[in-house]
Amino acid sequence: MEHTAYPTLSRINRLLGSVLEWITISLMVLLTVIVTLAVIARLMGQSFSWYDEVAAIMLAWITYYGSALAALHRRHIGFDTVLLAMPQKMRIAALFLGEALVLIFFFLMARAGIQVLEVLAGDTLISLTWVPIQLTQSIIPIGAVLFMLCQILSLPGFLKLTAAGVSLEHAEIEEEVEIELKKNKDRV
Repeated sequence: MEHTAYPTLSRINRLLGSVLEWITISLMVLLTVIVTLAVIARLMGQSFSWYDEVAAIMLAWITYYGSALAALHRRHIGFDTVLLAMPQKMRIAALFLGEALVLIFFFLMARAGIQVLEVLAGDTLISLTWVPIQLTQSIIPIGAVLFMLCQILSLPGFLKLTAAGVSLEHAEIEEEVEIELKKNKDRV
């Protein structure tokens, strides 16, 4: 979502979006390589003792970084239809209430994540004893803070569209329908 009225935010959004995309894609590629190597190793009668633990951790990391990226582009679960059915003043108030609730939730999640890290001090993974669990679980507060940041950065554009009565969900659906109609028209 471009923010032409907010060029600085747009640059920051693009940079953060690129970083999050790079991290998420890199983690996905690395997970794919690890899974492929683990399958090949099992077919050869061998097994990596660390595979299950590391794969689960990487999947969690992909989820947290991917959700932050979704928040930046406002592609997470939303209620555009409900918001747009409200009168404009109520719609804006509901939008701010929803944003506040989301930010409070992720703030509490970040805080709880930091407390979890304190409790896990000194513990290591079972299969890779040289890897501290604090490192693997650091994604909880990091992911929560990234989600909050992305939510805040994407708010001006979302607010502008919502105030104008434009739905992100409907616009995307309509665009997909048009693409499919053009494909089918070219076939006939």
